[in-house]
Amino acid sequence: MEELLSFENFITLFMLILLQAVLGIDNLLYLSIESKKAPLAKQKKVRKIGIIIAVLLRIILLFILVESIKYFQETIFSFDSFIIAAKFNFHSIIVLFGGGFILYTSVSEIIHMLNFEDKLDENANPKSIKSIITSIVIMNLVFSFDSILAAIALTDVFVLMIIAILAGGLIMIKLSDGVTEFLKKNRMFEVLGLFILFLVGVMLLSEGAHLAHMSLFENEILPMSKATFYFILFVLVLIDIIQNRYQKILNKK
Repeated sequence: MEELLSFENFITLFMLILLQAVLGIDNLLYLSIESKKAPLAKQKKVRKIGIIIAVLLRIILLFILVESIKYFQETIFSFDSFIIAAKFNFHSIIVLFGGGFILYTSVSEIIHMLNFEDKLDENANPKSIKSIITSIVIMNLVFSFDSILAAIALTDVFVLMIIAILAGGLIMIKLSDGVTEFLKKNRMFEVLGLFILFLVGVMLLSEGAHLAHMSLFENEILPMSKATFYFILFVLVLIDIIQNRYQKILNKK
């Protein structure tokens, strides 16, 4: 118990919670956008249920990864041709699936947004609660995969990792309603959010391809660095803020 309450473990726990919070931003964005497909009265409930189930499954995933992480890196199948070559392991398949799903979601939402008749009544054809919660849970697990691997790299104290996951879940529950309300009141930022999700999908696809040692025409696919991602994210947000401010100035004239 004394070792668990050591200063080093407190610092590690703080870093783990910070990691869960930072890596959970894109997760929170997806959660807010996906929950809007539910009937208005049930959106808040859907977000909370989705997060709670996802946190429980994340703890189970943590236990599985701790016990069998070496098997996630072993090659399941591979192929080699002049056009494309790859060696897929379980980790790469999960990341590629997540990237493809997020890319599909963001593009379909952008197309839906451009259909003005559908946007007049967003709850005219709401998705079923089960399908929305399932989507939220699946994508939460995809987003959490790398954060769990990073947590394992930071510490081998299982209790600290569980506390960090629970704290991350509480932070998401606390912020989810605020993010959703902000997007409702500032609809132009919803467009920005969808393009950020699109960027997240591209980043995950590049990372999954790298994990699978994929190459196109004998050129290795490299992952998008986190620094590049956050720089593009900063530029997108800055452009959106300046554009909105400039539009307000024009409207006053």
